[in-house]
Amino acid sequence: MSVRSADAVLNESFLEIRAKLLEVAATLDRVDRAVASGTPLSDAMQSRRSQVDEAIETLREDSVGRAEKLQKLFSRDYQPDWRKTFQV
Repeated sequence: MSVRSADAVLNESFLEIRAKLLEVAATLDRVDRAVASGTPLSDAMQSRRSQVDEAIETLREDSVGRAEKLQKLFSRDYQPDWRKTFQV
């Protein structure tokens, strides 16, 4: 199996990446405007905002494995009794 060039990968995905980044930026702008207008984030939502901020920092890293790091950041730790916990 041949590996595509970095140029080919980026060229193929550029517009989709751009759109997703703009969507994230617009959402964070809306959150920040709401906070600035006097609607603070609850503790639970502040925790989520911190996760988003950490994810953005992870994306800025110059290393392979960012997707795995993000998956772990937004995932719960494995619980052997998850079926009982979630009544499945």
